[in-house]
Amino acid sequence: MRKRERALLAALRLPRQRRFEVEESLDELGRLAESAGAEVVGRVTQERQAPTPQLYFGKGKVDELRASSEREGANLMISDDPLSPVQERNLGGSLGLKVIDRTALILDIFAQRARTMEGKLQVELAQLSYLLPRLVGQWKHLERLGGGIGTRGPGETQLESDRRMIRHRIEKIRGELGRVRVHRRLLRDRRKAAGVPVIALVGYTNAGKTTLLNHLTGAEHTAADRLFVTLDPAARVVSRPSRAPFILTDTVGFIRKLPHQLVAAFKATLEELEEADVLLHVVDASHPGFDEQMEAVESLLDELELGDRPTIVALNKVDRLDADAALDALVDRFDAVVVSARTGQGMDALLDRIERALRPNVERVRLRLPYRDGTALAQCYERGRVLSRSDEVDGIVLEVELPRRLLGPLKPYQLAD
Repeated sequence: MRKRERALLAALRLPRQRRFEVEESLDELGRLAESAGAEVVGRVTQERQAPTPQLYFGKGKVDELRASSEREGANLMISDDPLSPVQERNLGGSLGLKVIDRTALILDIFAQRARTMEGKLQVELAQLSYLLPRLVGQWKHLERLGGGIGTRGPGETQLESDRRMIRHRIEKIRGELGRVRVHRRLLRDRRKAAGVPVIALVGYTNAGKTTLLNHLTGAEHTAADRLFVTLDPAARVVSRPSRAPFILTDTVGFIRKLPHQLVAAFKATLEELEEADVLLHVVDASHPGFDEQMEAVESLLDELELGDRPTIVALNKVDRLDADAALDALVDRFDAVVVSARTGQGMDALLDRIERALRPNVERVRLRLPYRDGTALAQCYERGRVLSRSDEVDGIVLEVELPRRLLGPLKPYQLAD
């Protein structure tokens, strides 16, 4: 069994940051480190006006970090903020430890959790994009020689060769993911043609999106109390008696300081959100920092130009809360629905809210369908919500709610109100 790495966490507090924000971010970094398989043995913070160009932290704080790592037996330091290749290399040399930042840690977790070929390609693309500017650090013998005369030749050629190989691999992965995007677009076009509306789950990692999808659809996707359990998107039909069906899609969870490499690499997956009729923002209402988590999700949605998409807020994990008055205040504040994906509490109220959100795309009509057109009748039951039915001599009279995009072929059967 592989021995767990012992990690020391470190962060700067800059003038614009509040102390509790830095502490909460370090708490989350600790959970990320544990998710990756490390044991957190300590944490260090420093208040500075700005990072130092060479070490990120001040020299005195680096000495403190070295002393802490020796005392705790740490063999890994994780910075909560992004480090430049130079800072990462210098810190590693000064501390005698492996040094990574939050970005590298998240990429490592994604690499562990990716299951499908698409997920693995997306993670590899993000990792290679992160690695490319850090390649020089892999060739420390060049630095020791000081550059210039005497350093040109095989070593430098190997470095350039590695760069070319990585760039070639990046282009190849982008090409493969481009084909994935085309395939996804075809699937989305098929869903549109079928007329079934799409609800996309969004939310902070570990908010309970997958558990909610499982509860509503009867699926059995892996769900656990861990960060980033879901990397690969899932789409399932939600079909309940007397309710119009819709497709529910689950995507990767968001997080504060989500690496830009991941946003770019997961573009094919995140495009699922662009095609959704409504976003369902799942919030872990039991988390003490849920406000900041909501802000992180909304910020990323704005970055993806989805901030104006119709959105329902579902306050999840309410089975962990006691104060009803506080919960009522949250419901009013966010115009939210209270649910527990684990126990099933609030599911009918959530489905009612989804129906209301989809209603602008749905129209109630009366149809007289000839008995010979079984296809039209089946479509009304499968794609719509039948409110009443009367079997008459010259056909079947239905009152039905249907997506507007399906009404064209049914116009000859439509009855005047």
